[in-house]
Amino acid sequence: MRLRTDIWVAAFLRRCASENVPVFLRRRGAAEAGAIFVKIDRLDGTAALFAPAPQSEAREDVARLFLRAHRDEWIASADVEAKLARETGFDPDLWIVEVEDRAGRVTLDLV
Repeated sequence: MRLRTDIWVAAFLRRCASENVPVFLRRRGAAEAGAIFVKIDRLDGTAALFAPAPQSEAREDVARLFLRAHRDEWIASADVEAKLARETGFDPDLWIVEVEDRAGRVTLDLV
């Protein structure tokens, strides 16, 4: 059984806050099963976007897995915003979480 999206997001927000990492919930989606997109903004005009990994990558020991939604490690923040706009048009139930971290640390479980 998969952890509800709203519970995972609340835990992620709390974990970031406890580590003094600025994090914001930009968009609330479907509580039970909305897709989560996480933007890591380095505050220098570059960012990274992480999207849900395919279900074929799921592991029992990890609640949610993510993958980078673009080829390069960092892209222009405007390009991330364009990707989020397309995703939102496609899936109105998605969640958007934004982390502001000049070091660009990624604390997500990645595939």
